[in-house]
Amino acid sequence: MSLINPGFGLVIWMTLAFLVLLFILGKFAWKPIMAALKEREDSIENALLAAEKAQQAMHELKAGNEKLMLEAQIERDTILKEARKLKDSILNDAREKSAMEAKNILHNAREQITSDKNAALAEIKSTIASYSIDIAEKILREELKDKSRQMTYAEKLLKETSLN
Repeated sequence: MSLINPGFGLVIWMTLAFLVLLFILGKFAWKPIMAALKEREDSIENALLAAEKAQQAMHELKAGNEKLMLEAQIERDTILKEARKLKDSILNDAREKSAMEAKNILHNAREQITSDKNAALAEIKSTIASYSIDIAEKILREELKDKSRQMTYAEKLLKETSLN
């Protein structure tokens, strides 16, 4: 007998052993193997569904984060715009206030200068009038020391004065 041409008895015994093995496997091993395969298939399917759900949740989170970032940028831009407006308003108010104060200071200085000038002019006039009277008095005393000169000067003044 050779392996290439097996004998008829060997084929029958091999078939019988195969059928017994198939019966034993079908009776005891087939259900647990199929249950394990089914369980494995279900767990893989559940894992794929969970992964798909996780991926979808990640996309939703990513979209939510992008939306939040956009809202934050818009809010930041709004806050910066308001801050710039407030800064400009404060600067303009400060400029206007300083301009008004400068005008008031200038106006007050001009009034003070005018009043000081008027007071100085009045004092100068008063001093000049006082000096003029003193000088005139000294000149008249010197000129009119004697009685004849006084009479001549009085007559001259009377002639120059016309009576209406």
